[in-house]
Amino acid sequence: MSRIIAGAAGGISLKSVPGNATRPTTDRVKEALFSRLESWDVLQSSRVLDLFAGSGALGCEAASRGARNVLLVEKAPKAAVVCQQNAGTINRVLKAETIHVHRGSVDTVLEGFFDNQTGNPSRTFDLVFLDPPYPLTDDELAQTLQKVTRVLADDATVVVERSSRSSAPRWPEALAPLADKKYGETHLWFAEPI
Repeated sequence: MSRIIAGAAGGISLKSVPGNATRPTTDRVKEALFSRLESWDVLQSSRVLDLFAGSGALGCEAASRGARNVLLVEKAPKAAVVCQQNAGTINRVLKAETIHVHRGSVDTVLEGFFDNQTGNPSRTFDLVFLDPPYPLTDDELAQTLQKVTRVLADDATVVVERSSRSSAPRWPEALAPLADKKYGETHLWFAEPI
């Protein structure tokens, strides 16, 4: 069982996705991740995109800590239902519709934000989480990161969470690595637009 660690919804329990198809972020990793993000001052009033959201725990934590708008994107039906339940719980605590859920493919959602006529995104984000499932290949992650670059605000932060046995993300030219940190079986990588 996961929980919100801090902020307006601190201590609230979140539902977990049944089965072992998702890899929940441990409280230890979540605490370290959000401490870093708060030290960089990227959470308050931010627009957050949580891709491969699983239970939506990262996006829900961001909302609890002051993000103004959070979009959870999850394709797997069971996980999307859990995202919806967790979003509803946190929205009730916050007394605002801060968290929204989109059930669908990450790449399709990202492509939908980009207007091919004008060449501009219809939405931009200040903080993007990517916690892809194990089967996602390095090439597929690189392609997704390329699409992410098209919807980033100028001072955005991108966070990739993968198994510590996975290779580092291949960052597109539009992103510069900021930092990385390993926590047992989890590795976090951070980047920002150039």
